Amino acid sequence: MRQIAYQRAGSVDEAVQAAAQPEAAFLAGGTSLVDLMKLEVLNPARVVDVTRLDLSRIEPRADGIRLGATATNSAVAAHPEVKRRFPALSQALLSGASPQLRNVATVAGNLMQRTRCAYYRDLATRCNKRSPGAGCDAIEGWTRMHAILGGSEQCIALHPSDMCVALAALEATIHVRGQRGERDIPFGDFHLLPGDHPEREFALEPGELVTWVFVPATAAAARSRYVKVRDRISYAFALASCATALEVANGRIRVARMALGGVGTKPWRSLEAERMLVGATPRAETFRRAADVALRDARPRRDNAFKVELAKRTMIRALTLSAEGA
Repeated sequence: MRQIAYQRAGSVDEAVQAAAQPEAAFLAGGTSLVDLMKLEVLNPARVVDVTRLDLSRIEPRADGIRLGATATNSAVAAHPEVKRRFPALSQALLSGASPQLRNVATVAGNLMQRTRCAYYRDLATRCNKRSPGAGCDAIEGWTRMHAILGGSEQCIALHPSDMCVALAALEATIHVRGQRGERDIPFGDFHLLPGDHPEREFALEPGELVTWVFVPATAAAARSRYVKVRDRISYAFALASCATALEVANGRIRVARMALGGVGTKPWRSLEAERMLVGATPRAETFRRAADVALRDARPRRDNAFKVELAKRTMIRALTLSAEGA
C-alpha cells in the first residue's frame, strides 16, 4: 500500500506550485489517471485536485473559441458553437469513449491521456515508456493496435485520442501556466515523438498546468469532418481515423488541413500532403494521391500492415465529406 498525498487547489497558482514538487500529478476527471494508478503503472506521490478551479468555461469569440481545461468532453461536443463552427471536434469527441466517460473526462485530460498500449499497462512486460531503458516488448510482440508512423526502436505505442486528432487539424493552441509564467504551445508541438526518450510525452515543464485550448475559426474549420474506423461502433479506439478541414472556392481547394489518428505515436499531420491539395480539384483521384503521400513513411509491423491502406481510405472519405460540405 502506497501513501498518496491529496491536495485540493484553491487557485491556479497554488495548483502550479503544488504540482511542481517531485512525483506530483494533476487530477481532474481522472478517467485515465485513476485507471493507471490502480494498475500501478503511474504512482504519483501527490495528487493535486484542480476540479474546483474556474477552468471549465467554453467561450466563443469572433476569431474562434476558448475551451476551458476542465470543460467536459460532453459539454464541448454539445456546444452549439462547436457544432456549427468546428464540426470535426464535436464528431471526434462523440466518437470517443462512452457517454458516462465523456460526462466526466476533461479537455486537458484528453490532451494528456496516456497510451492504451497493452505492454505499457502490463507490469510484467518491458516498456521504455513506463521504465526508461527497460526495453520494448511491443517491437517483436502483438502490434495490431500500435503505430505505423512516428515510432522508434524504443517505442511504437499508439496515441489514443480522438479529440486531439481534430484539434491538430484545426491548428489549436494550448495555453499553460507554470512557475515561470504563461505561454502558448502550438498544438503540433505539444505531443512529443518517442525517439530515444519515450517517457517524455508532452512539451510541459514540471508543474505546468493547461488552462485552456484556443481553436481558431476559419472557413475550413466550419467544413471540417471526422471519420473513425474501429472494431465496433462504440467504446473502441481507432484503427484509423482522420480529421479534415477544406476551404474550396471556384472548384479549387484553397486551404487543406488534415490529421490522422489510430496510426501515429502522436496526432499525425502530413504538411506535404496538405500542400499538394492546395489549388487542386477536390475529387477522389486528388485525395488518393494526397493519402499516398501522407502514408509514404509508414513503417508497419507484422500485425498492423493493414493500417496503411485503411488509413488512406479513411483520409479519402474524410476529405470527400469536407469537400461536399464546402
